[in-house]
Amino acid sequence: MVKRFLFALSLALPGAAMAANNVSLSSDVYVERKVAKPNGTTALILEEPTTVTAGDKLVFVVKYKNVGNAPASDFSVTNPLPKTVVFNGTADGTELVSVDGGKSWGPLGALTYVGSNGNIRPALMTDVTHVKWRFNRTLSAGSGGKLVFRGTVK
Repeated sequence: MVKRFLFALSLALPGAAMAANNVSLSSDVYVERKVAKPNGTTALILEEPTTVTAGDKLVFVVKYKNVGNAPASDFSVTNPLPKTVVFNGTADGTELVSVDGGKSWGPLGALTYVGSNGNIRPALMTDVTHVKWRFNRTLSAGSGGKLVFRGTVK
């Protein structure tokens, strides 16, 4: 299972930003672990995943940078979620999500989910298949930032 999950994580790299904007993307995944400190307290640390099990909390960090000589504007960063991960939200709350494999997008609270039996219900975090951020502002040449979202291993 762990090998399959790590392979699925490799598929969770961010989708391409619009190439005409010269925006490069890179992605990292971390496991959030509790570690005991010498004074008896615990601390949360982020470490690269070597093994993961159901219930492990993951932190996905997507870095973007305008590598061109001109400002970039009006681009998107899209990240599919591995099927073995449940979406737990983002750091900034400005994301759009998809619950149908990237066909339609919106804030989670505005989406509905159609079950295999045809029943329609409000979409839940467990239904999220993709996360997307739209940049309607200008990103100057050489500048960048990061986007963070969380998930839990099923």
